[in-house]
This record gives sequence, structure tokens and C-alpha cells, in this order.
Amino acid sequence: MISLMIPPEYSWIIPIIVPLIIGLLIGIIIKRTIKLAIMVLILVLLLGALGYITLPSVQDVIQKASEYLPMIWKGAGGLINILPYSSITFIIGFLLGLWKG
Repeated sequence: MISLMIPPEYSWIIPIIVPLIIGLLIGIIIKRTIKLAIMVLILVLLLGALGYITLPSVQDVIQKASEYLPMIWKGAGGLINILPYSSITFIIGFLLGLWKG
């Protein structure tokens, strides 16, 4: 059996590196999700302007948002408590992920 022993003089770096990596990954995921959402929105608007699809009214969008957003928020509530968002290294990783991701 292989034992992973971290020398005590290096063990202080683990609680610093792990939130940094988690923040970096979440920042990259959020940045790419926003980019994709903007591209889909532009495509839908372009297709609507050219007449290939009919765009929903603002009232329809508000009605669907009020229907689905509470369910999304309820499902994501548990996930938010898992993230170390109060850690400064998480915030630094998150901002790096948004900036460079």
C-alpha cells in the first residue's frame, strides 16, 4: 500500500492551492458559459430578424423566467454552500479564471 505523506513544512500549501484551483475552474466555466449564452442570443436574434423563427414576446420571457428561476435557485442553493467563496485564494482563482479563461 502506497502512503502519500506530505512533509509538514509543505502541508500549509494544500489549503491555499485547493481553493485557488477550484476558483480558477469555476471562473473558466462561468466565462465560457457567458460566451456561449451571448452567441446563442445573437443567433436567435439574427434568425428572428431574418424571419426564420418568431421571437417570443417580453411577457412570455418574463413568465417562463418566473416559472423556472425559482427551481434553479432552489437546486443551486446546496451547491453554493460547498464552494469556499469566502477564501481569498478562491476569489483570486475565480478572477483569474474569468480574466484568462
